[in-house]
Amino acid sequence: MIKKLKIPAIIVSILLIGVLFEFGVVADTTANAKVEPWGEVNGESVFLYTLTNSQDAKLKVTNYGARVTSLVVPDKEGNMVDVVLGFDSLEGYLKNHTYIGAIVGRYGNRIEDGKFTLDGKQYSLVTNNIGNHLHGGHKGFDQRIWKGEAYTTSEGAHVKLNYLSPAGEEGYPGNLDVDVIYTLTNDNEFIFEIEATTDEPTILNITNHNYYNLTGGKKLALDHELMINGDKFLPQDDEYVPTGEIRSVEGTPMDFTTPTKVGERIDADYGHLGLGYGYNPFYFTGNTRNGVSLAATAYAPSTSILMKVFTDQPGLVFYSAGFLDGSLEGKGGQKYEKYDAICLETQYPPDDPNNPNFPSDVLHPGEIYETKTVFKFTAK
Repeated sequence: MIKKLKIPAIIVSILLIGVLFEFGVVADTTANAKVEPWGEVNGESVFLYTLTNSQDAKLKVTNYGARVTSLVVPDKEGNMVDVVLGFDSLEGYLKNHTYIGAIVGRYGNRIEDGKFTLDGKQYSLVTNNIGNHLHGGHKGFDQRIWKGEAYTTSEGAHVKLNYLSPAGEEGYPGNLDVDVIYTLTNDNEFIFEIEATTDEPTILNITNHNYYNLTGGKKLALDHELMINGDKFLPQDDEYVPTGEIRSVEGTPMDFTTPTKVGERIDADYGHLGLGYGYNPFYFTGNTRNGVSLAATAYAPSTSILMKVFTDQPGLVFYSAGFLDGSLEGKGGQKYEKYDAICLETQYPPDDPNNPNFPSDVLHPGEIYETKTVFKFTAK
């Protein structure tokens, strides 16, 4: 005879909640997501979403441009450090038309002359940068009002943002439905995921444009030790458009295959480094669409904050913020100066549609554009 084991109800409840946590059905109460009004743009409501994890790290996002306005993580002493540039109010973003913290699209970086051919038809996009198309045009995703919702799961806190880009916007074909999901996990990971669908063939290359300073802005980013897991980059012409050549980093100042200070060779007389604006090239980092892999790391010795970047994108643009000139007054009145941050923009190569030797970024009806990038923060 087999006796039935009687399990106290409280234990059953604990076990059941654990299972629900595992599958994200019940929210982890140690993570928090809240929303508050943050102003208006042309009569449309703007909100600020604040995500907090179990370690008291915080991520703030606004639906204006799907922007990250703040990302606070602990340093080696347990002090909380805001590691991204931004502004204290919505007015700061409206007054200073920059891409700081924004989702850029439909196409990150440049398309030469704003023209590309798809399925035998030539398209002309808005040109907003020396005769080229940059970051989606005059009014890209960075200036749109997105629909948002905040929520928590066992993984952490999330905000989901949606925007419907109509056919013809900035010259692009197809109605494009885009979701961006920002997550702050309980392991101090900042994750952004993008999903999009279209009703006509179109090109798509969306990325996040956070400016990172792992000292909280106390020092320039020139002392950051950077590793880029890529041995090939794209040389650029005088307008920062790729020439089409794919070149090895070996023996050049572009080589970050081992951790190297950002400022160590930034004044080298090599390509655009000689123009005094620092780094802005695309690197192939060997990533595939079969899952995320390590693309880069950045480390600030003064705070011991280490940032690891994982992505499923083909590579990233490393920009050393050389065009900042002190004219932007950021958080707390800080003037953002040249080399005050680094951007690691995971994406497809710039001017991809005009270079058949680059990976294809065409999206067709019936397909789902999906991408994931993880920024993991630790203090060592």
